Amino acid sequence: MKRFEVETGSREVFVDITSQVEEEVRKSNLKSGVCVIYVPHTTAAVTINENADPTVRQDILMTLRKAVPDSLPYAHAEGNSPAHVKSSLVGASITIPIEEGRLVLGTWQGVFFCEFDGPRRRQVYVKIIPS
Repeated sequence: MKRFEVETGSREVFVDITSQVEEEVRKSNLKSGVCVIYVPHTTAAVTINENADPTVRQDILMTLRKAVPDSLPYAHAEGNSPAHVKSSLVGASITIPIEEGRLVLGTWQGVFFCEFDGPRRRQVYVKIIPS
């Protein structure tokens, strides 16, 4: 399993990590299999979505803020309960097929690290599994 760091500069942000994941796949020399991307954080997540238009990321964050507002009477005393909920909604891992040595992503798709409680230095794990 490989690991790389993502440093986020704001409280909530989607960071395009597609190139880092593609590099791990390339270095593996695997022609066919799956790539699992996992983040070991309870206030962050990972997802696949459009990487051509950055306003899509802004729209997703806006929608998550409306669905999980800061103003609810959360019991968790740390003050980051909305980040925990958003992390659970988006998810801690994704799996992408690998064919011909490349991630099988759609034309407009990218892999995004989702920060909900930044700024922080975070870890991303990549596991390449042969078929």
